Amino acid sequence: MVYRLLADIVLIIHAAFVLYVLLGAFLVLKWRWTVWVHLPAAFWGAFIEFTGWVCPLTPLENMLRHQARDSVYHTGFIEHYILPVLYPAALNENTQFIFGIIVLLVNLSIYGWLFRRSPLRRHSK
Repeated sequence: MVYRLLADIVLIIHAAFVLYVLLGAFLVLKWRWTVWVHLPAAFWGAFIEFTGWVCPLTPLENMLRHQARDSVYHTGFIEHYILPVLYPAALNENTQFIFGIIVLLVNLSIYGWLFRRSPLRRHSK
Protein backbone atom coordinates (compact mmCIF):
# COMPACT_ATOMS: atom_id res chain seq x y z
CA MET A 1 0.00 0.00 0.00
CA VAL A 2 2.74 2.48 0.95
CA TYR A 3 4.85 1.63 -2.13
CA ARG A 4 1.86 2.06 -4.43
CA LEU A 5 1.14 5.46 -2.86
CA LEU A 6 4.78 6.49 -3.26
CA ALA A 7 4.74 5.32 -6.90
CA ASP A 8 1.61 7.40 -7.52
CA ILE A 9 3.26 10.43 -5.91
CA VAL A 10 6.29 9.98 -8.19
CA LEU A 11 3.91 9.72 -11.15
CA ILE A 12 2.21 13.00 -10.19
CA ILE A 13 5.57 14.73 -9.71
CA HIS A 14 6.73 13.39 -13.07
CA ALA A 15 3.61 14.64 -14.85
CA ALA A 16 3.95 18.04 -13.18
CA PHE A 17 7.59 18.22 -14.23
CA VAL A 18 6.71 17.43 -17.86
CA LEU A 19 4.10 20.23 -17.83
CA TYR A 20 6.59 22.58 -16.18
CA VAL A 21 9.21 21.81 -18.83
CA LEU A 22 6.75 22.58 -21.59
CA LEU A 23 4.87 25.54 -20.12
CA GLY A 24 6.90 26.78 -17.15
CA ALA A 25 8.11 29.82 -19.05
CA PHE A 26 4.64 31.30 -18.50
CA LEU A 27 5.48 31.49 -14.78
CA VAL A 28 8.31 33.84 -15.68
CA LEU A 29 5.64 36.35 -16.72
CA LYS A 30 4.60 36.65 -13.08
CA TRP A 31 7.79 35.72 -11.24
CA ARG A 32 10.93 36.63 -13.19
CA TRP A 33 13.22 34.72 -10.80
CA THR A 34 11.67 31.41 -11.93
CA VAL A 35 13.70 31.68 -15.13
CA TRP A 36 16.67 30.28 -13.15
CA VAL A 37 14.63 27.19 -12.26
CA HIS A 38 12.81 26.76 -15.54
CA LEU A 39 15.68 27.05 -18.00
CA PRO A 40 17.62 24.09 -16.53
CA ALA A 41 14.39 22.06 -16.34
CA ALA A 42 13.55 22.85 -19.98
CA PHE A 43 17.11 22.02 -21.03
CA TRP A 44 16.89 18.69 -19.18
CA GLY A 45 13.54 17.85 -20.77
CA ALA A 46 14.78 18.61 -24.28
CA PHE A 47 18.04 16.76 -23.60
CA ILE A 48 16.15 13.63 -22.48
CA GLU A 49 14.04 13.73 -25.65
CA PHE A 50 16.94 14.37 -28.03
CA THR A 51 19.19 11.69 -26.54
CA GLY A 52 16.49 9.06 -25.98
CA TRP A 53 17.51 8.70 -22.35
CA VAL A 54 15.01 7.76 -19.66
CA CYS A 55 14.20 10.26 -16.93
CA PRO A 56 15.36 8.96 -13.51
CA LEU A 57 11.81 9.27 -12.20
CA THR A 58 10.68 6.42 -14.48
CA PRO A 59 12.90 3.72 -12.92
CA LEU A 60 12.08 5.10 -9.46
CA GLU A 61 8.37 4.72 -10.11
CA ASN A 62 8.91 1.25 -11.56
CA MET A 63 10.94 0.20 -8.53
CA LEU A 64 8.19 1.41 -6.19
CA ARG A 65 5.53 -0.35 -8.24
CA HIS A 66 7.60 -3.54 -8.16
CA GLN A 67 7.90 -3.25 -4.36
CA ALA A 68 4.13 -2.85 -4.21
CA ARG A 69 3.76 -6.00 -6.33
CA ASP A 70 2.05 -3.79 -8.90
CA SER A 71 2.61 -3.95 -12.63
CA VAL A 72 5.62 -2.06 -13.89
CA TYR A 73 6.11 -0.65 -17.36
CA HIS A 74 9.20 -1.18 -19.47
CA THR A 75 9.14 2.07 -21.38
CA GLY A 76 9.63 5.68 -20.36
CA PHE A 77 7.07 7.94 -18.72
CA ILE A 78 6.09 9.62 -21.98
CA GLU A 79 5.76 6.33 -23.85
CA HIS A 80 3.65 4.79 -21.09
CA TYR A 81 1.35 7.63 -20.00
CA ILE A 82 1.37 10.45 -22.54
CA LEU A 83 2.02 8.83 -25.90
CA PRO A 84 -1.03 6.53 -25.79
CA VAL A 85 -3.16 9.63 -25.32
CA LEU A 86 -1.52 11.52 -28.19
CA TYR A 87 -0.68 8.75 -30.62
CA PRO A 88 -1.89 5.17 -31.05
CA ALA A 89 1.56 3.95 -32.22
CA ALA A 90 4.62 3.32 -30.05
CA LEU A 91 7.19 6.06 -29.48
CA ASN A 92 10.12 6.08 -31.85
CA GLU A 93 13.20 8.27 -32.30
CA ASN A 94 11.45 10.58 -34.75
CA THR A 95 8.54 11.21 -32.38
CA GLN A 96 10.90 11.78 -29.49
CA PHE A 97 12.88 14.27 -31.59
CA ILE A 98 9.64 16.08 -32.42
CA PHE A 99 8.80 16.28 -28.70
CA GLY A 100 12.21 17.85 -28.11
CA ILE A 101 11.60 20.38 -30.89
CA ILE A 102 8.19 21.22 -29.41
CA VAL A 103 9.79 21.86 -25.99
CA LEU A 104 12.35 24.16 -27.60
CA LEU A 105 9.88 26.03 -29.82
CA VAL A 106 7.32 26.63 -27.08
CA ASN A 107 9.95 27.88 -24.67
CA LEU A 108 11.87 29.96 -27.22
CA SER A 109 8.59 31.59 -28.26
CA ILE A 110 7.64 32.47 -24.70
CA TYR A 111 11.11 33.72 -23.77
CA GLY A 112 11.34 35.68 -27.02
CA TRP A 113 8.05 37.37 -26.24
CA LEU A 114 9.22 38.09 -22.68
CA PHE A 115 12.46 39.58 -23.92
CA ARG A 116 10.67 41.85 -26.39
CA ARG A 117 8.45 43.27 -23.65
CA SER A 118 11.17 43.40 -20.96
CA PRO A 119 11.46 46.75 -19.13
CA LEU A 120 15.26 46.38 -19.13
CA ARG A 121 15.27 46.16 -22.92
CA ARG A 122 13.06 49.27 -23.25
CA HIS A 123 15.35 51.32 -20.97
CA SER A 124 18.47 50.37 -22.90
CA LYS A 125 17.27 52.12 -26.10
